Amino acid sequence: MSDSLIGKSALVTGAGTGIGKGIAIELASRGVKVAIHYNSSDAGARDTQQRIEELGGQCMIVQADVADQGQIIRMVETAADELGGIDILVNNAALQLNIQWFEYTEEQYDRVMNINLKGYWQCTQAVIPYMKQRNFGRIINISSVHGKRPTDFDAVYCMSKGGIKMLGRESALELARYGITVNTIAPGAIDVGKFKASHREPNRKKFPLGRVGLPADVAALACYIASDETSFMTGATIRLDGAGMLI
Repeated sequence: MSDSLIGKSALVTGAGTGIGKGIAIELASRGVKVAIHYNSSDAGARDTQQRIEELGGQCMIVQADVADQGQIIRMVETAADELGGIDILVNNAALQLNIQWFEYTEEQYDRVMNINLKGYWQCTQAVIPYMKQRNFGRIINISSVHGKRPTDFDAVYCMSKGGIKMLGRESALELARYGITVNTIAPGAIDVGKFKASHREPNRKKFPLGRVGLPADVAALACYIASDETSFMTGATIRLDGAGMLI
């Protein structure tokens, strides 16, 4: 990969755990100044910070509830002030309740949608002014294969992830004139520390490559999308699931 990421500034939401942590660390390892967002995982965010600093990277931590527009605006302003702008936004923070269809309450529905979909939309809105100043921006939305494949265990989560795909497409059209690209990653099963040991064993009936994905797999793709090498790619959704959707 080229060195086009060196000196760029990124905001990664949900960077205290899982995929977001992996992306934040990998971006920093490639010379990006990173704002580590978290809502409730303070210890996780501090761990991400420590790991980045051990690599010699530059980062900061910012807390916000991405279901709240006022907190989003504060988060983005704080990150931009400290990092000198925002070139890259990774919308990753998400909520998955794994509640059956008939058991969802209106409050739970609203919470999932406000974080997973409206939160992405409003984070995007908040960073646009900073990207327009430079006529450059990379927005990367983390969706899921469940934006296409039903889960049968969380319909609302599925709905939110399907919406992210269209948010990316619409945003790509609207923002192209400002030199901003918007792309979506749709991961399959990713081991963020919640899998049982049995799921980590090779199982080619479910996972053709014989393993589940890792945050590092998603992070490598996110870095590629953030680089200058993808300047002509926008509005795309890339499935990253080890061919799991083909079974």
